[in-house]
Amino acid sequence: MPRPADAAADHAVLLDNVVAMFAGTADSNARPEVSGKLAAIDATARARLTAMDEAGQGELFRGVPLGTSDTNLTRSFQYLYEIALATRTPGATASCLRDNVAVQTRVVDGLARLYDDYYGTPSKGYYGNWFTWEIGISSHVSKILVLLKDHLAKYRPGLTAAYVASMDAYLRNGKDGDVDLDSRFHTGANLADITTNRILQGAVLDDGARIRKAITDQLTVFATVDPYHPLHGVTDGFYADGSFIQHASVAYTGSYGTGLLTRVVQTLKILHGTSYAQDIDGLAGTVHTWVVDGFAPLIFEGWMMDMVKGRAVSRTATGYDSVASVVEAVVDLSDCASGTDATALQGYVTYLARTSKAAPDPVSFVSPVSIARYAALLADASVPAKDLNPPARNVAFNAMDRTVHRRPGYAFALARSSTRISKYEYMSGENLMPWFQGDGAYHLYLSGQDQTQAFGVDYYTAVPPCRLAGVTAPVESRKTIPELYGTQWYDNPERGFTSSSESQNTYVYFPRGTNTFSGGASLGAYGAAGYVQADDVAYAAKQAGTLPDDFVVYRNAEATKSWFMFDDEIVVLAAGVGDRAGRPVTTTIDSRIADPSDVVTLTGELRDGRAWLGPGTAPLAWLRYADTGQGTAVGYVFLDEQQPTVALDTVTRSRRLVRAANPDTMVSKQVFSVSVEQAAGAPPTSMAYALVPNASEAALRSYAGGPVSVLANTPRIQAVQQAKLRIVAANVFAPGTHHAGRLSADGPASVILQEMRDGTTKVAVSDPTMERDTVSVTVRGRTMKAVSADDGVKVSPVGGGTRLDITTRHAYGRSFTATLRPTPSASGVAR
Repeated sequence: MPRPADAAADHAVLLDNVVAMFAGTADSNARPEVSGKLAAIDATARARLTAMDEAGQGELFRGVPLGTSDTNLTRSFQYLYEIALATRTPGATASCLRDNVAVQTRVVDGLARLYDDYYGTPSKGYYGNWFTWEIGISSHVSKILVLLKDHLAKYRPGLTAAYVASMDAYLRNGKDGDVDLDSRFHTGANLADITTNRILQGAVLDDGARIRKAITDQLTVFATVDPYHPLHGVTDGFYADGSFIQHASVAYTGSYGTGLLTRVVQTLKILHGTSYAQDIDGLAGTVHTWVVDGFAPLIFEGWMMDMVKGRAVSRTATGYDSVASVVEAVVDLSDCASGTDATALQGYVTYLARTSKAAPDPVSFVSPVSIARYAALLADASVPAKDLNPPARNVAFNAMDRTVHRRPGYAFALARSSTRISKYEYMSGENLMPWFQGDGAYHLYLSGQDQTQAFGVDYYTAVPPCRLAGVTAPVESRKTIPELYGTQWYDNPERGFTSSSESQNTYVYFPRGTNTFSGGASLGAYGAAGYVQADDVAYAAKQAGTLPDDFVVYRNAEATKSWFMFDDEIVVLAAGVGDRAGRPVTTTIDSRIADPSDVVTLTGELRDGRAWLGPGTAPLAWLRYADTGQGTAVGYVFLDEQQPTVALDTVTRSRRLVRAANPDTMVSKQVFSVSVEQAAGAPPTSMAYALVPNASEAALRSYAGGPVSVLANTPRIQAVQQAKLRIVAANVFAPGTHHAGRLSADGPASVILQEMRDGTTKVAVSDPTMERDTVSVTVRGRTMKAVSADDGVKVSPVGGGTRLDITTRHAYGRSFTATLRPTPSASGVAR
């Protein structure tokens, strides 16, 4: 604990760090690359001052009426912060706003008015969204108190303490005006925001105890989540496999995760040079691990993958925009690192800048200092551009029901759901038609493409929700939450449904599935994933009679699916595909969008060898989609007797279809789809196909006698063989022993076996249900012994082969691997 004199010095350094972070320094702001940021800060402040001059009755700023809108109150505080920031921003060019006491006084007067009339009495506030009162307003106010600390002390000496007291009072989901680590609201990125605000508040009050308590609370966010012993019952945060979860069950690396990354790096910067920095010793290493294992796999050529953005997929900000905040954080993190870690992070920043179709605009960075560092880094010829991902990588984010498979030229991203992970997130009028986003939906990202032309908000706008790539869905009309209930949520307080109640979360905002099998195994750069599609918890609860009569639920279609991920192809199997309710069902093999001006060509061949003549339903052997405008192509090889339907249409829809707050921008796209359609009442069916990224027609023809073969495709077991790679992979969904090639496995389980050229055999096994204590696998044929094996893997000979017994208890779906070698016989010959 620092002595009083040391504490005062610490707080002075901390405050200087905060001002430097948001306003920059004389050195950083002298760089020409920072001039755009300075101009933006200045122009924004001038616009806010003009709006303040023109404000009407009941407004602090023109067009932002106060009194009933929590969003407008937050915006008013934001505008005051933007003005205050301009008065503290040093720069090489002149600005009448810098150090302008009169302007600072206007900000303080505005603060006083908002406090007196709209904020200072907590019993009258807290309308609208809880986030506004506990995080949003406090974030702007806390920064203003830092920026204008000296002026506030002279001009309104009691206002700072009054605001802090009110911010404490608004922590209604906290405890005694402070964080409550047992609150479901004070978790993950939200907790990082709250505690960062409290660090700033402690500094302006010269309250070291407040700062240290906030740091201690924030450190709980950075601990790896143990799902079997969650700290304070919280499942939000980063997991051992790199997964990130927010809202207890939503895969959220690309939105809340980026926010958390920003906050933790800001904490490193804020506390630098103070005695408090010792409290976060080792934190930079933790964050480095997040970047390598949590973020890098999900970023493809500068684009954040859509499947980890929750409701943010419906926003107009792009995947490139999402990565800009990651880049800024990595730039600053590299400044905290040393040696090979610093070199790797710097090389990654350079790599992202060079490979992205929309390299980060430094003006979007929070800190001018970060912009200066970024510019210096890119100008440093000694920093080699290098991805943090190896060229070939398979990442099983089983803790959040996601899988990423990367190869030079493409990345495959798969989204699933389960009793652990939500099918989707809808909230606040965002992501209005999300129903099937966690039902095995996938995105195939192709190298060299501008991903804004293929995915993002326009993909979800143009493609019908039941026809997302990879999805099996009933063909029926569904209504959005606002259409069903006339509000952005289901409002029934008597039955426990309010805007932020647990029931609302469970059944409306982010319902989980009712299936347990969702996950798979990784063996080096190869992977297998499986999924049993089921209804969500809302449908199950309605059938059980526990939801109100007017609560609307939708039943899902049925399917058991597997994805086997190799080098040149992803093999997809589906079995038991149908609908017990007798509705028509569509299974979409792929849906892709293109600009209307792009030349899209479709070529294919029928199973009898004749050329395919164009869109419609036909017994295809293979199909090739090519977008010459983007220079991309995808092939589809059909491994069974299905007759897929091919369509290419041009649609025009408004972005407001997917998010109420989006501009009413009309989007026109060519929409390509290839699907398998089942008529109403049709019996369950199966299907098998391969996605072949960047395929030529010759490569697609080669699959007629090619390396991929289907060994089993039923609701009990699905298995394939890739002869070229000498791999057999299987997902076993049912209890009991099941066979595929040389493999026998007691299910449920996911298994990959590869025979290596050096004579060894590698095996990977996982429990996708996360419920089993042990899994057993037998490799039939020669008896083998373990060359190496993970802890928990026991290898023993059995009649006709080798048995692996794997202790999977509390492994949370991770893969266990072993390398085996044939056992020499008594004569010295391997057998």
